[in-house]
Amino acid sequence: MRPFVAELDELQNKILEMGGLVETAIHESIRGLAERSDAPISNIWRIEERINQLDIEVDGFALRMIALHQPVAKDLRFLTATLKMNSDLERMGDLAVNIAQRVLSLLGKPVVKPVVDIPEMSKIVESMVRRSLDALVQRDEAMARSVLLADDEVDDMKRAVYQDLMTMVEQGQANAGAAFDLIFIAHNLERIADHATNVAEDVLFMIKGVDIRHHHMA
Repeated sequence: MRPFVAELDELQNKILEMGGLVETAIHESIRGLAERSDAPISNIWRIEERINQLDIEVDGFALRMIALHQPVAKDLRFLTATLKMNSDLERMGDLAVNIAQRVLSLLGKPVVKPVVDIPEMSKIVESMVRRSLDALVQRDEAMARSVLLADDEVDDMKRAVYQDLMTMVEQGQANAGAAFDLIFIAHNLERIADHATNVAEDVLFMIKGVDIRHHHMA
């Protein structure tokens, strides 16, 4: 195996590790919400530290490979896409921390309602993160496009959560502080979904050599 090919594999593995950590951080934060417990959240900040470390490593690794090997065609597209994916994954880690902080805030407030909708939303978002990176590994255009379609579903769920909770606050059926924490959690899940969509778009760019941002069905 040529050293350059081995380095490409190593770089991809770093991206996959970041994605796995992001997925874990989302899952554990929402588990803390569902269980009303801070135990699942205890490792979120350690996970974020590793994501941040990988963010620096990936940037340095990819830029060095571009400078030393001067890749072209699909290899250059892969390295360019990797740099963009890296930024999106790092931001997802930050948003997962934001969710964890809001869950901790909620633990000291009255229960607003059964939070079935937000965990369901989280499952879709976690799946989007996973599928976007599976599409990278498999170079699977259809899987990447499925992530783009799921983003619309997450947007609809976020709007439903917002409307439901605001109605409850207006009718005096919910503590306003707790309701706004839940709205903020839904907002952060929706932002993570946006970043997962960016990753899927980068996969499509890598496969096809066409930038489809803002033109999902191109």
